[in-house]
Amino acid sequence: MSNKLRIIGGDWRSRCISFVDVPGLRPTPARVRETVFNWLRNDIIGSRCLDLYAGSGALGFEAASREAKLVVQIENNSLACKALKENANHLAATQIKMLQSDVFQYLAGAAQEFDIVFIDPPFAMDLAVKTCLLLETNHWLSKHAKIYVETESTLILTGLPENWQLLKSKVAGEVGYHLFGRMD
Repeated sequence: MSNKLRIIGGDWRSRCISFVDVPGLRPTPARVRETVFNWLRNDIIGSRCLDLYAGSGALGFEAASREAKLVVQIENNSLACKALKENANHLAATQIKMLQSDVFQYLAGAAQEFDIVFIDPPFAMDLAVKTCLLLETNHWLSKHAKIYVETESTLILTGLPENWQLLKSKVAGEVGYHLFGRMD
């Protein structure tokens, strides 16, 4: 595995994780991760995080490095899952739980509440809004959860849950990234 990325903050700052080449897997760029975790700096410590479409694990490992209490990574590709498990073992990341599953099957199961959810699906597959709706309707979110959604920059997110408020939004090259807050 020659694909590596560096964790940019927290306990594992400057440590590298490896990932495999699989279709649709594109790690969140370092400058985007830095911005996102600056947005979440007051929310991440002690939080329960759900990393959907985990891929390289960049977002989940970054959250764990910054003292999230629990990070559950969901990924359906077996090679990517193997790399995620190897990285967690290498870092002795006991707060990270990895599940090989289709995201929609996982979200159809028994819900547990998460404080922060990362949604970074493969581009051009129309998965982001469907995933957001399932999170809300199937009760996966804590009362004031934060939801990070990363999509292709040209995608306009319409039809999201009405009780979600856009808190932050930016574009970096081909990537649009948005932070939503769940409101009462």
